[in-house]
Amino acid sequence: MVLGPSLTYSCAVWDDDTTTLEDAQANKHELVCRKLDLRPGMRLLDVGCGWGSMLLHAAEHHGVEAVGVTLSRPQAELARKRVAERGLSDRVEVRYADFRDVDDGPYDAISSIGMFEHVGLSELDAYFRRCRTLLRPQGRLLNHGISRPHHAGKMHHHRWAPSLMGRSFTERYVFPDGELHEIGNVVSAIQRAGFEARHMESLREHYALTLRCWVRNLEEHWDDAVAEVGVGRARVWRLYMAAAAVGFEHDDNQVHQVLATKTTDGDSGMPRRPRFT
Repeated sequence: MVLGPSLTYSCAVWDDDTTTLEDAQANKHELVCRKLDLRPGMRLLDVGCGWGSMLLHAAEHHGVEAVGVTLSRPQAELARKRVAERGLSDRVEVRYADFRDVDDGPYDAISSIGMFEHVGLSELDAYFRRCRTLLRPQGRLLNHGISRPHHAGKMHHHRWAPSLMGRSFTERYVFPDGELHEIGNVVSAIQRAGFEARHMESLREHYALTLRCWVRNLEEHWDDAVAEVGVGRARVWRLYMAAAAVGFEHDDNQVHQVLATKTTDGDSGMPRRPRFT
């Protein structure tokens, strides 16, 4: 009802104002695949795989063998169903598991799209060290996550977020215990873990467009949404997503993709100029 058929809960990538939400989400997955330089037979690990959209795209369009992990049992169950319906069960595995328990590396590439917001500052270094451990030499990591600008507080204390007993609306009702980081700190953490940061891209304006599509979808399916989750939750999410769209438009929120390599003896495995731009 909200995300559309792709079931992708992260920032899409828009060519222009005529792009549909579905095409924009496919654009995002394709951009990640190109940045990771995925090719047939490679092993991909998708951390926080959600309902499996990145896994499906990478397997169908780039011929990889993919493993996705999620901490949500319903997500894992639906993702497995989607994989089976596409006839990809022989190449795509979805695990209901903690990413920290993955121990069957090395992988050629790791994608992490829209889960980084939940890692937390105290676990940041361990998160990236674990990613590096799971990659082969010259393997690539693509980390896609919401960031905070330098002038913002640690989490959702932006000017659009009303305070409730000292906590923002978002922190109280939507993302308790989430934590955003300034992009310079993220890149530093990546490099502290032994990666070489190779490319950074901001998609801030794209997330505003994505959120406005989700709000429009929710309003078009309002009665069905209320019937499923109740009017209170529906109102919370309508307010949250509308406010978040404004936040991205006004640079109160940011979102970045950072590409890093497990450079070994100076060999990054990257071409002299990136092929994905």
